[in-house]
Amino acid sequence: MRHEQEPVRRTIECVPDSPLASSPYEVLGVSATASDDELRRAYRRRLRETHPDAGGRVTEFHAVQGAWELLGTAEARAAYDARGLRGTASAPPAYAPPAPRPRTNSRPQARSSGHPGGWYRERYLDELREWVGRGVEVPDPYDAALVRSAPRQVKHLLAAAIAEERSARELAGLGIGYSLWHDVDTSAGKIDHIVLGPTGLWALLSEDWGGEVRVKGSELIGQAVAGDRPVHALSARARAFGRAARVKFSGIGIVVPDADAPVVADLGSVRGSRALLIPQLQLAHVIRTGIPGVGTGGTDLFELRSRIQGAVRFV
Repeated sequence: MRHEQEPVRRTIECVPDSPLASSPYEVLGVSATASDDELRRAYRRRLRETHPDAGGRVTEFHAVQGAWELLGTAEARAAYDARGLRGTASAPPAYAPPAPRPRTNSRPQARSSGHPGGWYRERYLDELREWVGRGVEVPDPYDAALVRSAPRQVKHLLAAAIAEERSARELAGLGIGYSLWHDVDTSAGKIDHIVLGPTGLWALLSEDWGGEVRVKGSELIGQAVAGDRPVHALSARARAFGRAARVKFSGIGIVVPDADAPVVADLGSVRGSRALLIPQLQLAHVIRTGIPGVGTGGTDLFELRSRIQGAVRFV
C-alpha cells in the first residue's frame, strides 16, 4: 500500500524541538560558549563528517545544516540563545502544555474525548520533581535548560506527551465524520488514540524516541527505539480493547516525528490488523485515505461507536 505525500502545511519553525533532540550546539559538537570562529570551524568539520558522499547519513547532514541556520549569524545565535533558555511573553516555553488554538474556519471538527498527553505530563512532573530532589522548588518545570539537563527517561515522558498532543491536533481536523478517544486504558496498557470513521477503526500510538526509526519485518528498530517493541505492544493493547468492546481494529499505527521517519511504511498484517509507520504530518491524510478494501459506514459506524463508548475507560 502506498500513500501519496500531502504537502506540509506549516514551516518547521512552528514546531518546537523535541525534548530529546540535540541542541544545535550539540549537533555541531561545541559548547554554548564557543567563539564564532570555533563555531564556524565545527560547522565545516561536521559537514565533511556527515556528508552522504563521505559515508554520512542524510538525516545527520541535514541536522548540521539546520544547526547552522540557528547559530550561523550573530543575530540568529542571539535569538536562539534568548528563546532557548526561557520563553518570553510573546514566545512561551516550547514544552509547556499548548493553549487552545483559535479556530480559523467554521468546519466542524472530529468528536473527541479524553486528554491527549495528560497521563505522560503527570508522570513527567512526578519524575522531574523526584530527580530535582524532594522539597526543591521548581519555578518552571518546562524551562528549556532544565528539560535538556534532565535524564533521558524523564525527557522521554515529556516528548511522548508532546507527540500525543500534536497527533490529537492533526486528528481533530478530520471532521465531524470521525470520533476520537485519547489516552484509553486497556488491560494490556494504554492506547494513545482510537479513531473511528469511514475508513475504519484505528488504534494509534504517538511516540518520539528522539532518533531515526526504521522497519525490520513487522517491527520498528533504531538506536533510539532500543529494545522496545512498539508494534507488538500496540497490537496487544488493540486486541485487549477489541475483546472488551467486541470490535475489531482495521488498522494500527505508530506515529513519529517526520524527521525520524519521513515516509509512510506498511508493516503488513499484525494479528489481523494492518500496521503502519506514519510520519506525524501525514497522519490525517493516512486516516482519510484508509486501507484499500477496508471501511465502515451507516449502521455499522453507529453500532461501533456505541460499543466503543460503552467500553472506553481513560487512564
